[in-house]
Amino acid sequence: MKRVRIIVSYDGTNYCGWQLQPNGITIEEVLNKHLSALLREEITVIGASRTDSGVHAMGNVAVFDTENRMPADKICFALNQRLPEDIRIQKSEEVPLEWHPRKCNCTKTYEYKILNRKIDMPVSRLYSHFCYFPLDVEKMKEAAGYIVGEHDFKSFCTVRSQAEETVRTVYSLDLDRRDDMITIRISGSGFLYNMVRIIAGTLMKVGMGVYPPEYVETIIDARDRQKAGPKVPAKGLTLVSLEYETELPKWLGGENKFWSFATLQSHIKEDKTAFLLIKRCVDEDFAGVIRRNIHQAVRNGAEVVYVADLEKDRLKAGDVYGFYTIEEPEDCQKPVSMLTAEELDEISEICGGSAGGPGLQNIAKKLKKCVK
Repeated sequence: MKRVRIIVSYDGTNYCGWQLQPNGITIEEVLNKHLSALLREEITVIGASRTDSGVHAMGNVAVFDTENRMPADKICFALNQRLPEDIRIQKSEEVPLEWHPRKCNCTKTYEYKILNRKIDMPVSRLYSHFCYFPLDVEKMKEAAGYIVGEHDFKSFCTVRSQAEETVRTVYSLDLDRRDDMITIRISGSGFLYNMVRIIAGTLMKVGMGVYPPEYVETIIDARDRQKAGPKVPAKGLTLVSLEYETELPKWLGGENKFWSFATLQSHIKEDKTAFLLIKRCVDEDFAGVIRRNIHQAVRNGAEVVYVADLEKDRLKAGDVYGFYTIEEPEDCQKPVSMLTAEELDEISEICGGSAGGPGLQNIAKKLKKCVK
């Protein structure tokens, strides 16, 4: 017996979501059917993320057990020969029998696409939500800053959600506009039912001028679904990737091609200090990432924020990001200071010191020790 993990991509247009349903074809049903035929035994997959009807995926994760001798890394090629064109296995590999995709800590990344123009474009209708009203993306970005961090997101989940605990952590939330297409990209430890779609709908209300950006903070504090924006259609949502904590490589950034940047921001509550490490952030996004994360750290109570650019030399003393000015390490008069080269060397050892990599909280504690 062996356990095989597969990375699944699919166009969710013609499916009633991931999970088996009494009426309607699902992704899970199709995978079970074709894997069972291929391996000549009854196969039941376990999916990491049970996406809704109409939601797409670039990198969902699933596992199944099999006694077939076919090499795990060859299964993806054989299975793709049988699957319909709107489902593809990007990778297959053997994992330990105890490995479970829903019981291991991971970072989930979603994208929501909005086509923002006067007239709809038919070729985009299945993969984006059309909005003819001009959206102010800069205001939407400002509002996004209030969502990043650990909050009670009860206002952003469907009332019928079965989750008893509604506190979640959003690691990053960014918006990008290319021509008429706005992309909302959000990464977090996990999301409540319909949470991403309600966040997208709320940001759209900000972009329309219905809500001011700071009203998002009021929505979060209210813990009331009626205060937030609408749930936008499923077709604009794509599950981009799942990054498991035990597999995150050095700097916690990974080589996942779907990530434009990775951040580590950990608020040390006992001495009101926060750390912000930026890696693999494209140049045009850098200022916005710095500004929003500093703002979030200060909102969470940080009185001193240490920042470092791990990829390039884009961070210089005197740079102004919103209300904050970057200071030299020895001149920490204002609430934002750069880490020294020596401190970065020590951080490098911490982040790359073990195969699995330490957890975020352990790194944060060691970072605090580094700068004292």
